[in-house]
Amino acid sequence: MRVEATSITNANAGELLSAGRAAIAAGEFAVDLAAVAEVDTAAIALLLEWQRQAIARGGRLALTGVPADVVSLARLYGVDGLLELGDHAGA
Repeated sequence: MRVEATSITNANAGELLSAGRAAIAAGEFAVDLAAVAEVDTAAIALLLEWQRQAIARGGRLALTGVPADVVSLARLYGVDGLLELGDHAGA
């Protein structure tokens, strides 16, 4: 799934949650975030929920194009390991 939104914030996280839920239900666990330029803490909550849904279906998210701000926030909150962001460059 390629996230086409240029931002993941509280304003659009609900819409993105639904789109991701449908993709994950169809067995799509690869998520490309390359188009995302703006995030807030809602992005972390969204990715954690998608990861939870993927695990419930026997998979794990494979994130690519992860913005540095996502990596930074995930590290700040101590959830970078849950999102498997160890290999991603970031702040």
